[in-house]
Amino acid sequence: MSERFRKECKTMVVSQPSIRCWTTKHVAKWLKEEGFSDYVDLLCNRHRLDGTSILTLTEYDLRSPPLELKVLGDIKRLMVSIRKLQKQNSDVLEELGYTYEGWLSGSGAHSPNSIQGSDWLYNGDPVRDSDEPVASLSADQYQQYTNGKYKQHTRRLDPEYWKTILSSVYVVFVFGFTSFVMVIVHERVPDMQTYPPLPDIFLDSVPRIPWAFAMAEACGVVLCNIWLLVLLLHKHRSILLRRLCSLMGTVFMLRCITMFVTSLSVPGQHLQCSGKLNSDMWAKLKRAVAIWSGFGMTLTGVHTCGDYMFSGHTVVLTMLNFFVTEYTPRGWNFIHTLSWVLNLFGIFFILAAHEHYSIDVFIAFYITTRLFLYYHTLANTRAYQQSRRARIWFPMFSFFECNVNGPVPNEYCWPFSKPSILKRLIG
Repeated sequence: MSERFRKECKTMVVSQPSIRCWTTKHVAKWLKEEGFSDYVDLLCNRHRLDGTSILTLTEYDLRSPPLELKVLGDIKRLMVSIRKLQKQNSDVLEELGYTYEGWLSGSGAHSPNSIQGSDWLYNGDPVRDSDEPVASLSADQYQQYTNGKYKQHTRRLDPEYWKTILSSVYVVFVFGFTSFVMVIVHERVPDMQTYPPLPDIFLDSVPRIPWAFAMAEACGVVLCNIWLLVLLLHKHRSILLRRLCSLMGTVFMLRCITMFVTSLSVPGQHLQCSGKLNSDMWAKLKRAVAIWSGFGMTLTGVHTCGDYMFSGHTVVLTMLNFFVTEYTPRGWNFIHTLSWVLNLFGIFFILAAHEHYSIDVFIAFYITTRLFLYYHTLANTRAYQQSRRARIWFPMFSFFECNVNGPVPNEYCWPFSKPSILKRLIG
């Protein structure tokens, strides 16, 4: 404390001391007067908040570690009391480098240096993506919301191309391994005469449509082209591609296990399936390469049996749909609707072709959506950084996402630099 503050505190011993001279005992007394006796131990004894620190306390501080208040009503009431205290000591706030113009005017239009303006949105979620003090950020670094609050807008995301290349190698390896497992399960497919198709409500109720599976793959091709266009134009395309490869590879690795462990009977008599097609390992490898190079699609001449639990076509359709809707602006309703239509119609055509049981499609859809949502929830909230359990159970996720702080903004740019002729013409 400076000499001026010491003199000021000595002259105000008898009267109420300035908030700059408050000790933890003064803060404890103030909390009791405001009706927050339950938090005296937490704030004053354990975290030693004095006058200056209580004055600069924010709702984000109350919600986040190490305080982590759990009762919403107490958080809101305590913030009301703190704001009153801030209003009474606005001159002290200004000396500390904060402004209080928004709260004094009552308009809610806070400046970037205000205590609360840059910390919270409508629902109280934190929006600052940097650990810098609010006072050190200039006004042009914030994007103003309709309610007058600000969000930092200049966070730079490292593309980390080497991680993207590593994830691409991972998914290519998984697809190759999946192709080899498909060859193995094809040889182990149950005999159609001994093991007829299992009862299935959808397959028993809907007659088979011969061209339906080709239509399902056509839906996948259209959805893939939409995703490639989004990926090409997205500013953070490296991160998006890395996430797609890691998620797709993980789901297909799980599919390898499920279809190898349990062999279901062929879902329709129209499928010409017979085991023991490849006698030696070389023939199996050639067959696996043919499946891998043809992307496992009937449109490319690939026909397989036995890989039923669970549907790979449903995984691809659903994963592409979720990536398209996640990484395009919320206002692009036409793209989102088209993506969902292609996803759902593709699933319907898979079932209408009698190429998979209903349970195959349901499990594929459930696993894909849950994994996508879990992954992005952890990534967007940065929960894995505080959770040792997340780092243990999801090591690959922690590795790929360790430097991506918060949600990836949907920003777009032209991926190629302008040709020299255009640069001379338009500058």
